[in-house]
Amino acid sequence: MERLDSTQVYANAWMTVREDRIRRHDGSPGIYGVIDKPDYALVIPLDGERLMLVEQYRYPLGLRRWEFPQGTAPDRAVLAPEELAARELREETGLVAATMTPIGTLDVAAGMSSQRGHVYLATDLTQGPPARELEEQDMRAAWFPRATFEAMIRTGDITDAQSVAAYTQLLLHEHHASA
Repeated sequence: MERLDSTQVYANAWMTVREDRIRRHDGSPGIYGVIDKPDYALVIPLDGERLMLVEQYRYPLGLRRWEFPQGTAPDRAVLAPEELAARELREETGLVAATMTPIGTLDVAAGMSSQRGHVYLATDLTQGPPARELEEQDMRAAWFPRATFEAMIRTGDITDAQSVAAYTQLLLHEHHASA
């Protein structure tokens, strides 16, 4: 597929939306809508058998959701993935990790968005105060035993696709480390 031209149709501090005129492999024309967002970091804070999650109101869903700390830098800024992961962890939970291990990459919605996620395992944690952004003022953080976290996925209390996928990456990381 070849991009012939691109028109930005919307932009704000978090994303841009563009419409690309394309030529398909068979030569036929088409259009493609793309949401461009900077890469994000998702952090799995792990203390023994406990995982820290954050709960916040997700406006597009109209629901409060539990998920791993995750996000992008303000104003579509681009940061190194490890720097972004440390920033999101500290901002949303107040935690600082002595060890931050990269364990995977996630594509959010490859059919419509260029955004990719970098997944980190945070261990050797020290608690401090969170420094949440204005949109996160109603966020709360809590520790959950792994068995409870898994049960919350099964019951639909955790539906964030990135958190579920990142947990699978954690399980694979642990399996590989023990093999």
